[in-house]
Amino acid sequence: MQTLDSAILKQLTKTNDTSHKGQNGRVLVIAGSQKYHGAMLLCIQAVSRIVDMVYVSTTENNWPLIDALKSDITTFISVKPGELEKTIQLVDSIIIGPGMETTNGAGEEIIEENREFVHDLLKKHPDKKFVVDATALWHVNPDCLHENCIVTPHSREFEEVFKMPPSAEATQTAANSFGGVVVLKGKSDFISDGKKLYENTTGNVGMTKGGTGDVLAGLIGALAATNDNLTAALAGTYLNGLAGDRLYEKVGTFYNAEDLVGAVGEVWKKIRI
Repeated sequence: MQTLDSAILKQLTKTNDTSHKGQNGRVLVIAGSQKYHGAMLLCIQAVSRIVDMVYVSTTENNWPLIDALKSDITTFISVKPGELEKTIQLVDSIIIGPGMETTNGAGEEIIEENREFVHDLLKKHPDKKFVVDATALWHVNPDCLHENCIVTPHSREFEEVFKMPPSAEATQTAANSFGGVVVLKGKSDFISDGKKLYENTTGNVGMTKGGTGDVLAGLIGALAATNDNLTAALAGTYLNGLAGDRLYEKVGTFYNAEDLVGAVGEVWKKIRI
């Protein structure tokens, strides 16, 4: 097992000085709900700082919020019904899951239509890069995962999806089962493509706060737009934790996920350039 260090960031594709809009990545974020819109916004904030174009698809009851936000936040393009398939053809990677509904209106059971939606999308587009995160993990059947998928579970989600106790070795086994990449989040993160196994030791207890995983999904999905999936997963995980460590040095655990997005930029400038 290899421990990650800053060398992974040097492997990322560099932006070409002569490039044009759209050539540095287009990402679709399928996320959010009326109740959980914060996760979607944190993901967008991370993605929009790396790629050229961000498209966002969300639930119908979340549209009024999206319309209101667009007057203040202009870093994304909203995708309305009937536009999703066309948008999928335009993008380089897709992030699905942050803030999606988990229950029906009464909070009693997982929404079946969300499960079918996630499965259909993965089955119809095996050629597209996906980051399957958060609520989408609770909906997904591992048989629907394909080699272009990156899944980003914490320990409970990992056990729910792959039906085995979470561990470094299990991460490699799970990745090998569908041919993609698994990022098992924890005190130490374990990442595997089914062939090689990596450990990431950046990060600290302050990152148990809500939203840090949504930032991570955004980073990985954005980097996947212009890099191979394993490099994107390794670099995104290392970068996310390193940003958290920089914040910890300054303020201890007195930071949140929005602070983390800003800290990623500081780390990016010091190590990437």
